[in-house]
Amino acid sequence: MRRFIIVSKMPARMTLPAVMIPLAFAVTACAPQSPKEDFSALAEEFVYTSLANSPVAATQVGFHRHGNLELDSMLDDFSPTSIEQQRRWHQQLRLRLLRAVDEKALTPEDRADLDIIHDQISLALLELQSIQSYRHNPTLYVELIGNALYSPFVLEYADKTTRYRHIINRLKAIPSFIERAKLNLATAPEIWTKVAIGENDGNIALIEGELRKQAPDDLRAAYDEVAAPALDSLRGLTKFLQSDLMGRTSDWRLGAGRYDQKFRYVIATDQPPDQVLAAAEADMKTTREEMFQIASRLNGDRGNSKDVDATIKRSLDAIATRHATPETYFADARRDLDEARQFVREKDLLTLPARDNLRVIETPEFMRGIYSVGGFNPAPALEPNLGAFYWITPIPPSWPRERIESKLREYNFYGLKILTIHEAMPGHYVQFEYANDVQPQLRRILRAVFGNGPYVEGWAVYATDFMLEAGYLNNSPELRLTFLKHQLRVLANTILDVRLHTKGMTDQEALDLMIKDGFQEREEAIGKLQRAKLSSAQLPTYYVGWRDWKRLRDRVRSEKGAAFSLKEFHESSLREGAVPLPVLSRLLTGKPL
Repeated sequence: MRRFIIVSKMPARMTLPAVMIPLAFAVTACAPQSPKEDFSALAEEFVYTSLANSPVAATQVGFHRHGNLELDSMLDDFSPTSIEQQRRWHQQLRLRLLRAVDEKALTPEDRADLDIIHDQISLALLELQSIQSYRHNPTLYVELIGNALYSPFVLEYADKTTRYRHIINRLKAIPSFIERAKLNLATAPEIWTKVAIGENDGNIALIEGELRKQAPDDLRAAYDEVAAPALDSLRGLTKFLQSDLMGRTSDWRLGAGRYDQKFRYVIATDQPPDQVLAAAEADMKTTREEMFQIASRLNGDRGNSKDVDATIKRSLDAIATRHATPETYFADARRDLDEARQFVREKDLLTLPARDNLRVIETPEFMRGIYSVGGFNPAPALEPNLGAFYWITPIPPSWPRERIESKLREYNFYGLKILTIHEAMPGHYVQFEYANDVQPQLRRILRAVFGNGPYVEGWAVYATDFMLEAGYLNNSPELRLTFLKHQLRVLANTILDVRLHTKGMTDQEALDLMIKDGFQEREEAIGKLQRAKLSSAQLPTYYVGWRDWKRLRDRVRSEKGAAFSLKEFHESSLREGAVPLPVLSRLLTGKPL
């Protein structure tokens, strides 16, 4: 699961908060402009105004100043005035684009950028006018605080003293930010409030612990001065969440109407949710059948058993016994990373990035509510030489033995390899390193910040698929069976998201789907159900993207025949950055999927 350190609940791609402060309105006109406006100027306005209006996101991208604004010292503003100005700006920018831009006159690359901008404007207006997370989702505020402090701590875009001054300024702004959050939050689903409380504990631990410990000596007094009221406010937020908001509950389900709209703008594929759901449910049956055939061979019964579930589970149980310990978990992930890197080079599947900036680190505490396993955080689009992070969520020593064993069984010897391929090599890390070389710079930022989720998550699933097709781990049937189990998870993700948000699926039905039909460990299934309630139109990105990457590859192979090169296909696709896959097809073949 790829993740930018960003507040959005859509980890399939890096997204800005839907509500952003109107800082750039001083330099950007709000009224509709003359039809003489140039598309490149409008695209530049969209990108840089959006970033300037979300300082926390801007830091992550590597955009540090906008005019005389030092964005790294600021927090986002969720006041009613800001929200209304943001809504008007999106509406008016859409009108200006419609009046000024002749799509037929654009180059294919510019038309791809225009498609992304239109979808993002529509998505932002859906959020601002209908979904309104700022009124119902406390994790929005909690995670933004954590991101605001953590990004300048780990991203070495300036010397440590300068970055700590930015952290101090953001700490100073936390009390008023939290007061605004309390005023905005009208109701919240119980699960969202519960997760926010846990993540807020992570923010408190970050401020009291590592940030304070690492503060430069000459700034320690200044740090302590602002940290005290910030911590008081954070503890007050926890009390508010526990005693006030917890009693004002609302439904986390998006509902069919809003879900269909969000699905269209986020997924950007050629099918509506119900068709994708039907395809996922059909593919779940065929995947289980392939698993049965492999498991029968591994069990030595050569398909004689008629009990599909028992046959598959027997093999998976045997595979699950080979796993790390909590103490070796990180070392095993680093070993798998080196192994996968070497295999990609040996098989010449694509040219690996020249930069060597990937680090394996623990998932930040304030993000562990939604990242119970791991994730990926790429280097900033504007500063690609800075660190990229493969997160592994450590196993708490306080967990009971059976819970620890459940997680280690799920991410066993083979499962951890698949996780590492997906998140890092040649999955998200490689994809984003290519994306961070897209030119011109404006296009690079647009496709990184607002990139298409199925392209990003689909690439990571597809990359795992082609690694196995190339013979990774000597064509191990155990690895293949584990991958297919992960594919069941990908398919279940889609089924869960559509059915939970639009068809009234119950918790028990969701758990049965994952545990009985998908062979997931209970610990994994419980975590995924929580994630499904925290997000919407994100979990289908894995399946839709994997399917569309394979559809596109097959189309290009069919058109090129004997001249087809898998390496060339991978590299030409990655050089485009995260455009919707039907758009990528248009760029590569002249036709949409």
